[in-house]
Amino acid sequence: MKRKEKTLSNPTHFSNRCEILAELWMNYRDDEQFADFIEYNDLGLPLAYMLANAITKGTDTSEAMVNETWELFLHGLGIVEDTGFETLDEMFDETDIDEDTDLGD
Repeated sequence: MKRKEKTLSNPTHFSNRCEILAELWMNYRDDEQFADFIEYNDLGLPLAYMLANAITKGTDTSEAMVNETWELFLHGLGIVEDTGFETLDEMFDETDIDEDTDLGD
């Protein structure tokens, strides 16, 4: 299966950022390799979840918080360029993440 081409001009859409971060928070918040990242982003991750599930409405401040969390997540995964991700699995496929990866570094 051929991967679709991604460009810098097509970063991950905000709604996908919220979905991906919400999935990370729900499915990996008790995972040791994400512990530091989850603890540090104790507002951004639940906020992304609430936005993704229409529990709350977005504001400029909430968007800035989610975007900051997103940038930290990209950095933690070692992703230099946001090429327009659609799923968390896709992001994991782009990295060398394993059980020894610690996103808090």
